[in-house]
Amino acid sequence: MRRFSAAEKREWGLFALLVSPNLFLLGVFTYWPLIYNGYLSFVRWDLLSPVKIWVGWSNYTYLFTSPDFGAILFNTLFFTLGSVVALCVLGLAVALLLNQKLRWRNSARSVIFSPVMLSGAAIGIVWIYIFDPRYGLLDVLIRLAGMRSPNWLLDPNWAMLAVIIVHVWKNLGYAVVILLAGLQAIPKELYEAAGVDGAGSIARFRAVTLPGLSPVLFFLVLTSILAGFQSFDIVKVMTEGGPIRSTTTLIYALYQEGFVAFNAGRAGVASVLLFGIMLVFTIVQFRYSEKNVHYA
Repeated sequence: MRRFSAAEKREWGLFALLVSPNLFLLGVFTYWPLIYNGYLSFVRWDLLSPVKIWVGWSNYTYLFTSPDFGAILFNTLFFTLGSVVALCVLGLAVALLLNQKLRWRNSARSVIFSPVMLSGAAIGIVWIYIFDPRYGLLDVLIRLAGMRSPNWLLDPNWAMLAVIIVHVWKNLGYAVVILLAGLQAIPKELYEAAGVDGAGSIARFRAVTLPGLSPVLFFLVLTSILAGFQSFDIVKVMTEGGPIRSTTTLIYALYQEGFVAFNAGRAGVASVLLFGIMLVFTIVQFRYSEKNVHYA
């Protein structure tokens, strides 16, 4: 058995001294709530009673056999994937535009990024008025085009689209900043070499830009998916999961079960399921990135 020297022991002691506070905080505020939440999913508790009743898999059975479960799961996936696709496509388009030498470019970057710093609840309130089918700004623009504005927030066919629009608008600046940093990190020599080989703008985009952006796109997709699954404030303020549960996602169902119905067990099941879905998406993305993300 190898013996550590006095210097090595001092280094390991210093390492433990510096790392232990962070590990303690991580354990208390991250891992312990995760473990305790798993325990709550097997009990019946109203958040007030000193007694928690063990019910086993009953909470899971209730969730998976609920007539609303399929719709809630579909809403969650549709909202998350729809917003991620829109963020990546629009973010890349705006980033490509702002990567050009344009007048007022820096001011435009600040304006586009500013909604990221605002509260989702405040943004939701503003957009309620924008979506108003009688007096809203969006109604005015739609009428100028000779069309009639739908009742965005009260029509089940339009409510989810309205929520996605607001979520994308709020987070577009984040996507633009990330993608713009990736674009500026791509060596200009690669574009010059592609131009010498006779590649046009589309060919350069496919052969140089997209491969060069793959690490940044992977990071953006991963963080956007996790943020989409956890998006709550906009849904709460704008639709409260309605109309007819058309915008109820897993995170909002968790809120309803835990803090409206005071059923911590069912809320725990929703959070366990949400964590499982996010974990699966993360693992799949990392597996995909091993073959398709280029870091050099």
